[in-house]
Amino acid sequence: MGEWGDKGERWSRRAVPEDRARRYRDEGWWTDQTLGEMVDAGLGRIGDVPFRVRSAVRPWQGTFAGVDRSARALAGALAADGVGPGDVVLFQLPNWLEAGITFWAAAYLGAVVVPVVHFYGRKEIEYIVAAMDPAVVVTAERFGHNDYLANYGAVLTGRPGARWLVVGGTPDVDLPSGAQRFESLLGADPLPGPVPVDPDAPAIIAFTSGTTRDPKGVIHSHRTIGCETRQLDYMFPKGGPPMITGAPVGHFIGMVNAFLVPLLREQSVNLIDVWDPGAVLKMMSEEGLGVGGGATYFLTSLLDHPDFSPEHLALMPFAGLGGSPVPVAVTRRATDLGIKAFRSYGSTEHPSITGSLLDDPEEKRLTTDGRVLPGVEVRLDDDGQILSRGPDCFVGYVDPELTAEVFDEDGWYRTGDVGVLDDDGYLTITDRISDVIIRGGENISAAEIEELLMGMDQVAEVCVVAEPDERLGEHAAAVVRVRDDMTAPTVEEMRHHLGRSGLARQKWPEALYLVDELPRTPSGKVQKFVLRQRLRDGWSADAVPADPCDNGLLFSGDQ
Repeated sequence: MGEWGDKGERWSRRAVPEDRARRYRDEGWWTDQTLGEMVDAGLGRIGDVPFRVRSAVRPWQGTFAGVDRSARALAGALAADGVGPGDVVLFQLPNWLEAGITFWAAAYLGAVVVPVVHFYGRKEIEYIVAAMDPAVVVTAERFGHNDYLANYGAVLTGRPGARWLVVGGTPDVDLPSGAQRFESLLGADPLPGPVPVDPDAPAIIAFTSGTTRDPKGVIHSHRTIGCETRQLDYMFPKGGPPMITGAPVGHFIGMVNAFLVPLLREQSVNLIDVWDPGAVLKMMSEEGLGVGGGATYFLTSLLDHPDFSPEHLALMPFAGLGGSPVPVAVTRRATDLGIKAFRSYGSTEHPSITGSLLDDPEEKRLTTDGRVLPGVEVRLDDDGQILSRGPDCFVGYVDPELTAEVFDEDGWYRTGDVGVLDDDGYLTITDRISDVIIRGGENISAAEIEELLMGMDQVAEVCVVAEPDERLGEHAAAVVRVRDDMTAPTVEEMRHHLGRSGLARQKWPEALYLVDELPRTPSGKVQKFVLRQRLRDGWSADAVPADPCDNGLLFSGDQ
């Protein structure tokens, strides 16, 4: 195990054998370019390219040069305050201009960027802040259901070392103790260039829900994030109209697609902070913008909207789908409309494992998750679990025990997903060993929800599993065994309980099923795969489904 950090040894990493590391370098998958150097070179090429934010509360339009000036000023102000390589810059912002400024400023400083999805609540924030001990925290005042001033005012109490910058119009005198307005730092002398940093050092730590109760901190180095940026650029088709970015930039892939891939493609950025399908369709018509895919919901929400027309179809020549289960019915529907659909597979840990290109055979593009991408290796173990390794694979978790659990002695990453490889090398995901629900591209930990639901008096046992969802790919469903002589909880009672706990709304189960017994192995372990299959097949007669929760639309009502 090796260690990094100009500020001290903070996170351990898995060792990549020198022969494999040499091959990654020799074949060009790894370079010595740091994230700050990539940003410096990219922004220098595309200064005149438009950068726009569509928002009801913080709209902005300008160029990359304007964003770069603010990013360098913020970096200069923070550097003067002693922030540099190895320090953590944490931000929790919607898809706003200030997210780009913060990301690029942290890259210039050689700091470790920690994005937090904008809808995470106090429970998740408390854990992430404690795990990261950030030097800088950047948040909104409030957005949608989240009151960031209240959340961070409580979480940052007792952490005088964390500089808290707040985006919004509240005067400094009215902000919580220790907070200051983000804009107040943008007049500082700009940082002239990126601070040198070891390319093997951490560049980004992305927190993602998984099989563990708390979010997992996924560490990517400058080398792995650079490789991943180039992989995404390779996979996504060239041409087509300028694209709208609706995926949250607080999510790993949304952030990379918004703030790094455009630096290689020299393309405009068009952020939107609320995904309202009607508003998106109007924007497409008025401004000639397109939507190129993402999680299944982004495509289906447009196709299902009554305003969708041939005019919009012309702005959607292709759709790259991934980040959540992709039903074949969706890819075939898109194809019938004239949209060239293709699928890909990866995770925050190993972002680009397989994918299809537009010139791959149609049947493969529509029904499989693609072929192994350049530089990546894949094999299946005896149980069909997918094992992967490659130059864009993460370098470890913040928790070293989790790292040891998912890597074997030869450096293969146990994905927790089960799949099959056909004779042509195309992979199809068939199930998940890991207990994760992927709702519209966001990972949800079943264990986290189960623990909270067990706090309800009526609940004797509960399993939270993925249920198919035509819009979102899948959502959480709670399967509950009620205590003897007690009345079953309602969906509204379940939602109220989880809301009081501070759990993000996207994680709330959207269906409740009542059972007398849960399916088990001879050793007594609950067979969740049986429950998932029942939900895929249509629920069996021994259960009573309740009305689904109305959690609203992803990135719209859920905010």
